[in-house]
Amino acid sequence: MPFAPIFPHIDANLTPHSPIDMQPVIGLIGMGAMGRMYAKYLSESGWARINVCDRAENYEALKATYNANKRITVMKNGHHVSRTSDFIMYLVEAEYIDRVVAEFGPSTKVGSIVSGQTSVKAPEKAAFERHLPEDVHIISCHSLHGPTVAPKGQPLVLIQHRAPDDALRLVETILRPFGSRFVYMSYEEHDLVTANTQAVTHAAFLSMGTAWASASTYPWEHGLYVSGIETVKVNIVLRIFSNKWHVYAGLAILNPSARVQIRQFAQSVTDIFKLMLAADEAGLRARMYEARRRVFGEDGVHHEGRRPILLSEDILDRFSLGKKDGMHRSGSPNGHGHSSDRPPANSHLSLMAMVDSWSHLGIQPTVHLELAATPIFRMWFGVAEYLFLSKVRLDAAIQAALHDVSHRYDDVEFVVASRGWSQCVSFGNFDLYRQKFEETASFFESRFEEANKLGSEMLKVIMDTSTEPAKISKMP
Repeated sequence: MPFAPIFPHIDANLTPHSPIDMQPVIGLIGMGAMGRMYAKYLSESGWARINVCDRAENYEALKATYNANKRITVMKNGHHVSRTSDFIMYLVEAEYIDRVVAEFGPSTKVGSIVSGQTSVKAPEKAAFERHLPEDVHIISCHSLHGPTVAPKGQPLVLIQHRAPDDALRLVETILRPFGSRFVYMSYEEHDLVTANTQAVTHAAFLSMGTAWASASTYPWEHGLYVSGIETVKVNIVLRIFSNKWHVYAGLAILNPSARVQIRQFAQSVTDIFKLMLAADEAGLRARMYEARRRVFGEDGVHHEGRRPILLSEDILDRFSLGKKDGMHRSGSPNGHGHSSDRPPANSHLSLMAMVDSWSHLGIQPTVHLELAATPIFRMWFGVAEYLFLSKVRLDAAIQAALHDVSHRYDDVEFVVASRGWSQCVSFGNFDLYRQKFEETASFFESRFEEANKLGSEMLKVIMDTSTEPAKISKMP
């Protein structure tokens, strides 16, 4: 069946300030954190006809929340939203997208545009193609940031899967008030890019958090992780575990590329740790410098014309949860004494393994950095860049890995944790993933408020000082 004409009474060049009766009706199915963020920015920008819904048990609470907002209408379910809206967005977890679209998709209004906000697009694509009528358009999207990050300047992926250009222009018009940078991809390109920019990053921080929780210690309170690179590690770990588990589970379990990368990361962690235990300086040095060459180019030439992301350690120290005057570790639960007024040398096993896994997988993260990097990936890449582009810092990390046992206890826990997360993902078990995540999160819960405040400030400083985004937002 040919597509119906797209909104013959609506001009795609309208703005949110156009007459209300000419504006498209926007429908949001799923009002979790991202749904609320979309409702907030769309309504505040001037779009005045927004229909929303959530699970049946949340109906009354949602009505109370938006009772005073005349631009947002709370509906009982997705059937009401689907049959009355011109642009419909599913903001549900990737794990449930097929079930939800199967239920509400057949009610979709003829000629409307349907989109999804899932972090993994393969299940979303299959659900849309399986359950949506042939006479509706599909233009999916994905804001590559969390609900607590301001969308201005952040990448917003648009996927013109089954729709004419005028439908795409209408979607751009609807979403333009976010101030995000549009990045145009296919479903397949999206899943590859998100795996490349998020899979190993998340695996590293999940493993760090689990390692610290298993050791039953906040390491920054015992003279570790209180400055520079360590500050970034701590703040991102706490930022991740303060979010909902499903934000990361879908990406890891449902994205085939992510599974491969997480498995390689765990293998890199293990291989590097074996070299450390064997005190194989020649082997470790060769492996790290080969990873440096493959990922960053000869002497960092991949970065020519672009300023490094990370600021000086002195500036990052402002965002530390720990205090430098508490460096003495003799009372630490790890039992390693350290009386210097500087933090002990660090093997940076997590960073070494991340760059090593990129090297083995042939990933060039600088390409995706300019294309569609999340804020967390930008920070973590900046840390890797800071370590690997300096031979002095990289050599110091190699020496610490081989000869300084200050972090050896944490490194052991990290190896175990990274393999545990890899196995969890390989099992494809969401319940196991949730259990592991929430057990670790409960250990850090008392520190979330403080850490998120500092982390947000640190993120803003790093984002403000990083290079300008790419002018051409197309997949190479």
